[in-house]
Amino acid sequence: MHLKFNKPILLTVLLFAVKLICYGQDTQLSTIANNGWSNNSVNAVIFRKNALVTFKNIQYAAFYDNEQYVVLAKRKTGSLKWETQKTAYKGDATDAHKSISIMVDGDGFLHLVWGLHNNNLNYAKSVSAGALTLGEKLPMLAAKESKVSYPEFYKLANGDLLFLYRDGGSGNGNLMINRYNRQTKKWTRIQDGMIDGEGQRNAYWQVAVDRAGTIHLSWVWRESPDVASNHDLCYAKSADGGLTWQKSTGEKYVLPITLGNAEYTLKIPQKSELINQTSMFADANGKVFIAGYWRDADQKVPQYHLVFKTGSEWKVSNLGFRKTAFSLSGGGTKQIPISRPQIIVWTNKVHYAAGLLFRDAERGNRASIAINDYLGSENWKIKDLTETSVGDWEPSYDTERWKNKNILSLYLQHVTQVDGEGRANQAATPVQVLDWKPNNK
Repeated sequence: MHLKFNKPILLTVLLFAVKLICYGQDTQLSTIANNGWSNNSVNAVIFRKNALVTFKNIQYAAFYDNEQYVVLAKRKTGSLKWETQKTAYKGDATDAHKSISIMVDGDGFLHLVWGLHNNNLNYAKSVSAGALTLGEKLPMLAAKESKVSYPEFYKLANGDLLFLYRDGGSGNGNLMINRYNRQTKKWTRIQDGMIDGEGQRNAYWQVAVDRAGTIHLSWVWRESPDVASNHDLCYAKSADGGLTWQKSTGEKYVLPITLGNAEYTLKIPQKSELINQTSMFADANGKVFIAGYWRDADQKVPQYHLVFKTGSEWKVSNLGFRKTAFSLSGGGTKQIPISRPQIIVWTNKVHYAAGLLFRDAERGNRASIAINDYLGSENWKIKDLTETSVGDWEPSYDTERWKNKNILSLYLQHVTQVDGEGRANQAATPVQVLDWKPNNK
C-alpha cells in the first residue's frame, strides 16, 4: 500500500510515531502503516480480542484507517515487512466501543467482526486460508444478533473458535457464547444468557483459554450504565468447550449464573473506581491470573491489582505504585489517566513471573510494563517500553503468540480519547507492533 502525505500531515505523523526504548536484542518495533484512525481509542481499546493473532508463523493484524475502513495486514513472524489490504468494509470508528476483533481458526481462515455496539452483527471471514481478502458479510445464527456488543474470539485446542458477546445494553445485558466447528464450517450457540443479570445488571467479563482448552471466565457486575456501579469480581471455568461450568473448587454451576450463585474471588463495593473489562491469563497448568484496577477501602488512589489462584485460595497483589487519585463515573468511553491493564505470566525456574502492561499519565502516557520475577514477593519493577507518549492507548497483544512462543507482540498506536464518546481532530498516526521477550525466558 503506497501512502502520500503533504508536509504538515507528515510532520504530525512523525511526531506521533512511537519511539522505542530498547532492552537489548529482546525488543523489536515494526510499522504496519502510517494511516491509523486516531481520533478516539477504537483501535487501541483493551477488549480487542484480538488486534493481532499468529497462526503457523504468520501474524495478522487489523485496524481502522483514517477513512474508517477496516484494513488487514500480515507478515512472517519476526519480519519488519507487512503486507496490507484495505477491505470493502467500513465501521463507525467514531464510537470507541466498535473495535475490530480477529482470530484464525485451525484451518487457517481469518474471522473478523467490527463496528459493534448494541447493533446488528458485522461478521466476515477470509475467502481462503491465509488470505487477507474477506468474503461477504454473514450472520452466525441470525437469532439474537441485533444488539451485539463487546465481541471476542477465542481459539480452542482443536482449532474450533468461540465467540462471546453481550446481547442487550449496559446494565441489562446477557452473555452469549457461539462455537465454530472447523469441520462443518458452521456456528452453533452453546450458551444463551449463561450469566444472567436478571434484568437488573450485566456482567463485564474477561476470558482466557489455557493450552489444554479449559475456558476461564471472570467478570464484574454493573448495576447501571454508570461505571461507578461496577462491583465485585467473580469466576467460572469450563473444561468441555463451554457446555458446562464450574467454580474454581470444582463445584458445578447450575446455570444461569446470577448474583446469588456466583463464585466471588473478591468482594469490591460499588464506587471503588473498579474498572470493567480488563484481562486475565491462564497458564499451561490452568493457574489463573486476573488483572484490574480499583481503590481499596482504606486508600484514596486507585491501584493496579493482580488476583490469582495457584493453590487453594485466591490471593491479591496490590502493586501500589500510583500516586494520583481519580474518580470513575458516568457513561460512554471515558478519558482516564491510566489504561486498563493486560497481564502475562511465565515460569521463572520454580516460581511464577508476571508482567502487567499499562499506560499511566504519571509516566508520560508511555507504554509501560511492571515486572515481578517472583510472584508473591510484591517486588514489582516498572520499565517503560516506549520513549514517547501513546496518548490514550490501552494494551492489546497477540494471545496466541504469547501462549505458544512466550513472545509478546503488542499493538501500538498513539490515539486520543475525548471523554464521553467525544471525537478528537488530529491526523492519522502510525500503526506499529512491539515484539518483546522477557530476559529470563
